[in-house]
Amino acid sequence: MRKFGLIGKKLGHSFSKKYFAEKFTRESIADAVYELYELPEVQELPKLLLQEPELVGLNVTVPYKEQVMPLLDELDEAAARIGAVNTIRISQGRTKGYNTDFVGFKQSLETFYPELERGQALVLGTGGAAKAVWAALDALQIPYLRVSRNVAEGQLSYSQLTPEMVQKYNLIINTTPLGMYPQVQEAPELPYSSITARHYCYDLVYNPSQTLFLQKCAAKGAQTLNGLPMLHLQAEAAWSIWNYEY
Repeated sequence: MRKFGLIGKKLGHSFSKKYFAEKFTRESIADAVYELYELPEVQELPKLLLQEPELVGLNVTVPYKEQVMPLLDELDEAAARIGAVNTIRISQGRTKGYNTDFVGFKQSLETFYPELERGQALVLGTGGAAKAVWAALDALQIPYLRVSRNVAEGQLSYSQLTPEMVQKYNLIINTTPLGMYPQVQEAPELPYSSITARHYCYDLVYNPSQTLFLQKCAAKGAQTLNGLPMLHLQAEAAWSIWNYEY
């Protein structure tokens, strides 16, 4: 029996096990199981691999997408360039890191954000998921501004976002876990009064399906999308890597 799974700190929010269980049933894949592995710290990964020798593939979620990289034997070129890993292939005792968040986000954004409407983007958050989003925006030639709690070069803090700036950027992407179950009453600090019907608001969070961020944006007439299409696309890309290493 081949084992696949997800590592992270807290996995109560994850849909991955359900997604893969349904995939295995639907596609009559009888030799595979998918499990959740909560690790108190990412340094527990080598011990997990020893304890579970049947593991051939792992997904990685917050907060380990960047922290896991030094623990791997090899990095795919794109993952190294992005600076974050969300998929690990395990073969003959060696681990190789990939980034399928990039694939999932790019493909889902191309469908959600029409080319004729494309302007500039605000990317909320600067963690591992944000790095994949930046790479996808670069690939699509969509200019963007990074927003974080802290000011840095090429990066604004939330307190610096003015209503005029929010009006200027018609794509807003939340890459933070704000609003994720069970903290569903949280949302990024934005001047939501400046959101209009010409805005496209994308939240990488998919549980709940309509975060407070998306609710506030939808109330202003914005187009909204949660992270579920991205999850499905990145999961299929991960499955291809584990089985075919495209």
